[in-house]
Amino acid sequence: MNPTAKTILAAIGLTSLAACSPNMPAGEATLGPTPALGGGTFTSPGGITVAVDARNIDGRTGICGVWAESINQSVMTRNSAPKILDSGGVTMDGEGVAQGLKFLREVKPATYYAGMQANCITTERAWRAGDEARPLKVHFPRQIVFNDLDGGFGESGGILIWFRPGGPGAHPSDRKPWYHLGGTGVSGEIAASDE
Repeated sequence: MNPTAKTILAAIGLTSLAACSPNMPAGEATLGPTPALGGGTFTSPGGITVAVDARNIDGRTGICGVWAESINQSVMTRNSAPKILDSGGVTMDGEGVAQGLKFLREVKPATYYAGMQANCITTERAWRAGDEARPLKVHFPRQIVFNDLDGGFGESGGILIWFRPGGPGAHPSDRKPWYHLGGTGVSGEIAASDE
């Protein structure tokens, strides 16, 4: 087979693959006033925040969003965001609509993500009446992002860093699990603010 024929076949194969992909790039848009927030923190300082919203894009369910990571974080967690984003997904009223969030636009950590310019995809799901009012939720699995153990769990020394899903984690003002009970050093959960 000559090189031109191979190139044409490769182009046809890539086009077919793209047509089957559930997430198709759909340009850019401005995030609405109340994007859904998600993300998490590492077991070392630092974290990730994701902000997404849904919209009707040519009759399909479109997801638009941004992501940010902490400016001050462990060198061992730098460059782990693409893997974490790829493992993430978005549900709308409990129904899965997008899997893999590497398409999101990277932005600086912020306290407010509404109005930011975001990357968008269209999904296989048709847009339905009432979708604009259905709640979105961002999901990530708990996962190991750095493993430098000399042996198995609890058998020897080394460093093991997890990503823990649990809401926005990139901005310094986002609540972090390592601030144990108001800085007392006592382990426990951080209670929700009464504000």
